[in-house]
Amino acid sequence: MKQNSTQNLTMDPWFVTGFTDGEGCFSISIIRKKTCKLGWEIKLSFNFSLHKKDKALLENIQSYFGVGSISTKHGPQTIKYYVQSIKDLAIIIDHFDKYPLITQKRADYEIFKQVFYLISRKEHLTMEGLNKIVAIKASINKGLSSELKAAFPLITPVQRPKVEEILIHDPYWFLGFVEAEGCFSIMILKSKTIKTGFSVS
Repeated sequence: MKQNSTQNLTMDPWFVTGFTDGEGCFSISIIRKKTCKLGWEIKLSFNFSLHKKDKALLENIQSYFGVGSISTKHGPQTIKYYVQSIKDLAIIIDHFDKYPLITQKRADYEIFKQVFYLISRKEHLTMEGLNKIVAIKASINKGLSSELKAAFPLITPVQRPKVEEILIHDPYWFLGFVEAEGCFSIMILKSKTIKTGFSVS
């Protein structure tokens, strides 16, 4: 966090990217729905799920992007920030194109972005576009559910993009990643060689 010229706290964009590399999720949902033209509904979601004690952090991320919602309906201790509308996801896409992810999550993002553009061009409303999206989903996160595999048996998963350049562009990325994935631990172990009988790490 740092202060801008108006003395309001703002979030550094590289912190957001680092935190996303650790905790963020890009998901593609394909749900059977009779009211949809092809019988399937496509939903995209960019989200974080954290312990409720970190609500202030999610509120700051929401403020940074200027879009999205925060929900407490995911368990008594869990709070979730999510962005789902195509209009709002365009802001998310713009951020990660300018401040790219560097872990293997970047591959998920690139796959997610392919579906975003297909939906933006209304291609998901055609059978050809739907098949493309199913093939893309087959390569992200846990892949296709048993229902989707049965409904689309001839689908070949697209090849996942390769993430080879692991370069930390800014210290704020490191700070965000540690905030998400880092651990500070204290270990007290019995020791025969130390006077107190214990060693501290």
